[in-house]
Amino acid sequence: MKIEICQTYAELSAKVAEQVIQLMSAYDKPLLCPASGDTPAGLYKALAEKYQEKQMEVTDWSFVGLDEWVGLNGTDEGSCRYSIDKDLFRPLGVSENNICFFDGRSADLPGECSAAEQFISERNGIDVAILGVGMNGHIAMNEPGCAIDGRTQVIALHPVTKQVGQKYFTHPQVLDKGITLGMGTLSESRHIILMVSGQHKAAIVRKMLEEPATNEVPASLLLQHPSVTVFLDAAGAAALSNKQ
Repeated sequence: MKIEICQTYAELSAKVAEQVIQLMSAYDKPLLCPASGDTPAGLYKALAEKYQEKQMEVTDWSFVGLDEWVGLNGTDEGSCRYSIDKDLFRPLGVSENNICFFDGRSADLPGECSAAEQFISERNGIDVAILGVGMNGHIAMNEPGCAIDGRTQVIALHPVTKQVGQKYFTHPQVLDKGITLGMGTLSESRHIILMVSGQHKAAIVRKMLEEPATNEVPASLLLQHPSVTVFLDAAGAAALSNKQ
């Protein structure tokens, strides 16, 4: 595990952008798994700027969605797909043929799970997974108590996730379940990037990094991965006993 502490969110986003481009460029037709949400938004903006400046090319990249709210899809403002479309896919001009993303409105959610696993398998695995860490330590929608070796599945959401998730919607939204890549699926990625920013995440960062790994803090389960980097801004790292 490698830990990078940046002074600002802007520095964090720029450093992760450099890392993503470096890692993805090492593979022929690489597969990226991008998280949605507030934390990676700055990263995607940095990637979009590099793309516009012709400092990177994504024609051969493929993308697999990390998670989605059950009952929502890309047509719904506040959905994970809506966010990724706005922040990443459209700015990079990504072809729909290179994307596999959950449709949370589907009548066949097990089929959505199988399709994601098949998409990953056909591309010889995820090369780079960009992951955030939830207030309760969740990874994607793998909630506290999740199976360490879980595959892609539908999951009942933790109360904290239901509450925090409201920030993505303009009106109260029923959030009961999510569809998500599992911890076992994600742990098979060649490279994992964990991004955490903000004072509000400082306590869970300390738990993740300084207490024994446990599925009650799912993010801690990924720290033994052979190629995982934890990127923090100063606010997110504020509660750590050792900030070196």
